[in-house]
Amino acid sequence: MTTRDDLRAAKALQGLSYPADRARALDYARTRGADRKTLEALEALPDRTFTTHDDLVDAVPQQPEGTDQPGGSAR
Repeated sequence: MTTRDDLRAAKALQGLSYPADRARALDYARTRGADRKTLEALEALPDRTFTTHDDLVDAVPQQPEGTDQPGGSAR
């Protein structure tokens, strides 16, 4: 996962009605043509019901970019 996965998920799930569980979010993203990276991020969500869009997006696992990558923490 990268720090952009939350943004990908947020975009793919615009219009999804809540509450929604992980399976419903994945189905919705697939029907909207989400790319592989977005689907991988959604597959990593915990298996629970999300009450709001922000609740779901906040649950997308984040991994800091490495220090050897552009935008990483090493300066």
